[in-house]
Amino acid sequence: MGEQMSAAQPPVPAASMESNGNWIHRQSDGRREHNVQSRHQEPNNNNGRHIFNVFDYGAIGDGRADDTQAFKDAWKATCMSSSSSPTMHIPREKTFLLQPLIFRGPCQSENVHVEINRKIVAPSDPSKWKCDSGNCNQWITFIEVDGLFIEGFGTIDGQGSQWWDHSCGHSKHGCLRAPRGFVIAHSNNVHLSNLSFKDSPQMHISFERSTGIYASNLTITAPGNSPNTDGIHIKKMCENVFIDHSQIGTGDDCISISDGTSHINISRIICGPGHGISIGSLGKGGQEETVEYVHVSDVEFMGTSNGVRIKTWQGGKGYARNIVFERISSHGATRPIIIDQFYCDHEGCRNHSTENGEETSSYCQNAYGRVHGEVVPMVPCLDRR
Repeated sequence: MGEQMSAAQPPVPAASMESNGNWIHRQSDGRREHNVQSRHQEPNNNNGRHIFNVFDYGAIGDGRADDTQAFKDAWKATCMSSSSSPTMHIPREKTFLLQPLIFRGPCQSENVHVEINRKIVAPSDPSKWKCDSGNCNQWITFIEVDGLFIEGFGTIDGQGSQWWDHSCGHSKHGCLRAPRGFVIAHSNNVHLSNLSFKDSPQMHISFERSTGIYASNLTITAPGNSPNTDGIHIKKMCENVFIDHSQIGTGDDCISISDGTSHINISRIICGPGHGISIGSLGKGGQEETVEYVHVSDVEFMGTSNGVRIKTWQGGKGYARNIVFERISSHGATRPIIIDQFYCDHEGCRNHSTENGEETSSYCQNAYGRVHGEVVPMVPCLDRR
């Protein structure tokens, strides 16, 4: 593929031929336009899958040029394809700079693939983000896409360090509300695998109002002091979520589970640094909030502030029930197991009496752990406050 030429080189021709025989039209500044083949013929067919390569829609891939529109156009073609397994392809050996964008469905095919085999980056400077109405709530969003497979061996890099510097917890001179990194919402039968996520401005991955989510073989990393950078956040109305064989280390929860979620299965996770795996907080401000049928197993906590925990506010309504933590290994976690019915994230929380509520009960079975080298025979979930 032709490279963008400098001013010292001869003028760029209006069109040129690539080694594969396809003609490429170019703008006056050398940027490539859509591949003529992609306009008039079927996309590449690889083992029965139609491939929509972002380069065929004008992507540059130098990490500096804005490739957002090329990704939008490639997604539109992928989503409108009636083939059995259309694939949006992000190739190797390039870095793609993206502004906030939404990949919206529903799509024509029952199964839609996105292959990410290289690096996608956000603008490093918060002032360079182009957000609708100035509100930067999230960076990359998939919404209303059923049968979605996002896979590959690439990296999604939120470049969030400047957002962290201006977070409300760190900055003394005004603060910014940082965007979430990668959001999947209102979607069913979603598969996310083999990717790396790093340095999101806020939560790295957020699942919202979706059913049948399978996330596996993920690596999620951010510095231990980066604020609100949860690895995976599972939000309201999510059910049948499976997360396994992943390594997560951030400045907040490795995995957080919030109100309205059920049937969550988490297994074979290495967590640390971070705050552990958390359910809640639930019931803030007297709200009625629920979480049920959560199974957490075969997890290693490495130097985390917490292990597994449940957080509920006094005065709230609802429940956290049918929750199992088993085969949990803690190495240097400050608080391996916490069930906190008096959660307060600031000073001066007022005590509430529990009215019209059921007495809560908890028990631990085969729980073992060491904290800072000392054997702890009584773990916190045995504390019936």
